[in-house]
Amino acid sequence: MKKKVFASDFDGTLYFYKADVKLPPENVAMIREYQAAGHLFGLCTGRQVGGLTPFITGFVKPDFFITSSGANIIDGEGNPILKRGVDRSVADILVREMNPKGYRLTLDVEGDICVFAKMDYPGKYYVITGVDDAPKGLIHQVSIHTESLDDAAAVSAYVNERFGDKVEAFQNVIEVDIAPRGCSKGKGVMALREYMKEKLGDFTLYGIGDSINDLPLLNASDVSYTFPYAPQICRDTADKVVPTIVDALRDSMADV
Repeated sequence: MKKKVFASDFDGTLYFYKADVKLPPENVAMIREYQAAGHLFGLCTGRQVGGLTPFITGFVKPDFFITSSGANIIDGEGNPILKRGVDRSVADILVREMNPKGYRLTLDVEGDICVFAKMDYPGKYYVITGVDDAPKGLIHQVSIHTESLDDAAAVSAYVNERFGDKVEAFQNVIEVDIAPRGCSKGKGVMALREYMKEKLGDFTLYGIGDSINDLPLLNASDVSYTFPYAPQICRDTADKVVPTIVDALRDSMADV
């Protein structure tokens, strides 16, 4: 049987942080069924590794993690597949420019969350004052939480215009994720494909996402899915529009 590998966005696809039931049990059950059938399931997200584990441990055990827009890719046991970092001087400028604007900034340093104020969060994180006192290691991504879609679009455009030779900014609703140049969710699954070829041989890669920053993932997948509530450009790009991730996983399992 030809192996199947399913790469899923997290927020708005698998996990719904504003809903009463954030991680629907039917999603968890279907992922377990998918993996029990011999297929691989993993996450492809703008979040850090540390921004995922508190919410999925005990429920979902991914076979791989593509995090920080493809800048930090690890297998299900935490072993590195691909790691890249934002130039620290660029990260420092972004922090110094964006913090005074009142935006909430987050750094991904080797999978750990670094923020600039204490927060109500169930997992590990560091409170820092700037890049200089951040933990040592690669800064995989700088994330900026803005106040509106227009703000996020403007920040993304500014970052790409000024620092486009070194980083790429991806708008995710009102969030802006800034990863090293050449990184994206699409490049992440392409790197995963190359890595897994040695283990799996030929396989079919499925991808699902709900937002504009998922477009590279949708384009890089053999078969892609999105939802009726996704932006029109996502619906136009995806191969199939489905009600939930459960429907996508079932469709993937039935695919021959």
